[in-house]
Amino acid sequence: MKFTLLMLLSSALILSGCRDTASTSLNAAAAVTEPETAIDSTAPVSFWVATDTHYLDKALEDGGQAFQTYVTGGDGKMLPYSDELTEALVYDVEQKKPEFLILSGDLTNNGEASSHKELAAKLHRIEAMGTSVYVIPGNHDINNPWARSFDGDKQVVADHINVEDFLATYEDFGYHEALSRDADSLSYVVKAAPGLWLLMIDSAQYAHNEEYNFPQTDGRILPSTLSWMDENVKLAAQEHASIITVMHHNLLSHTSMAVSGFKLNNSQETMKTLRKDGLNLVLSGHIHMQDIRRDPAEDSIDPAMPVYDIATSAMAVNPHQYGAMTFDPVSRAFTYNTAAVDVEGWAQAKDITDPHLLNFKSYAEDTFAGESYEKAMTRLKDSTFTEAQKQSMAEVMSKLNVKYFAGTAADSLDEIQAMPGYKLWESMEGGFMSGYIRSMAEHSEQSNVSLEMVLTTQ
Repeated sequence: MKFTLLMLLSSALILSGCRDTASTSLNAAAAVTEPETAIDSTAPVSFWVATDTHYLDKALEDGGQAFQTYVTGGDGKMLPYSDELTEALVYDVEQKKPEFLILSGDLTNNGEASSHKELAAKLHRIEAMGTSVYVIPGNHDINNPWARSFDGDKQVVADHINVEDFLATYEDFGYHEALSRDADSLSYVVKAAPGLWLLMIDSAQYAHNEEYNFPQTDGRILPSTLSWMDENVKLAAQEHASIITVMHHNLLSHTSMAVSGFKLNNSQETMKTLRKDGLNLVLSGHIHMQDIRRDPAEDSIDPAMPVYDIATSAMAVNPHQYGAMTFDPVSRAFTYNTAAVDVEGWAQAKDITDPHLLNFKSYAEDTFAGESYEKAMTRLKDSTFTEAQKQSMAEVMSKLNVKYFAGTAADSLDEIQAMPGYKLWESMEGGFMSGYIRSMAEHSEQSNVSLEMVLTTQ
């Protein structure tokens, strides 16, 4: 049922966020101890989080009919420029030099072995620049029977990876540096900066993917992993460190629509663990749109400790952005702001002549808007509205979807709600699309693209 709902969500509107085998690592073992270097333990650090890169090895697609059909029937991922987007991210790291980069799952399109290999090569380049990289898997990355290459008018089954392959490929991106690794998942904890630890949590379920013949999309955190988190919080308390929890799936609901598969299946139990351990910030992805939620809400009288869940939008989907963050080890102040990857700057620096890349911001937005428009027209095809009314409604869908995924819908709500097509959507009783329009147009007091808060200290 969950799988059916998620596929409906994907085909309807490009809101398809990304849709268990035990780790061979043992609980609580420090992997590699690297020599200490002189680090200013009081200086603020800058770091980034990118999620849902959905990297596709360029050698797996020939631009033919099968690939074009796959792209246009998908959920808005800019797969034809997957490699260029990732190269632009590497370029941004080189220019701005964040202390570390977090990749919170769905690293590859569908877990193709060569996609993992090529992405890891780029991450090695990032580390060679002096920026550490920390990764966790998402639901697309391991044991994925949907791994494909594209040859002319055919999709061809491609090799995918298992848990052991994942560890071997990404061992240099968090696993070797880990203070402790969970025995029952690919979770680990790492000291990312003075006074700041990262709990990198594997929330994906992939043990039965090959049996099901599709990648399981919903997520959970194992009870044993929640206990392991407790143990590591006690370790962090010995150094009075602050902790950021990172996972692929969402801790909180980021849409008012009744859809499953995005929020953790055991989100309530996870929230209890976070509050018990005094952890007040989660970085997640999966849903592909930019959204920041807090529990309890700002205007709530609930005395519970506020916990934030920042869902960073998918790197693979317009507006192709990441979260740029800072942490002050003295005050424990934390800031988050979205930043679009500079594809145009990278293209100019590399003397690339492709006009789509040289004008990528407008090209990507126009492409995403056009896909949203066409999907709305398809959904309205059998409705009783006139052709002009359908076009007016599709224009609303197109404009609102672009803003919604960027996290900036609130900035344009008055203008969009004044459009004739919006009133037509409001006139519809029931239906998935009208509900989706209403959910996108909800007012929010909280910014979805920036946040300032203070991290708790253990």
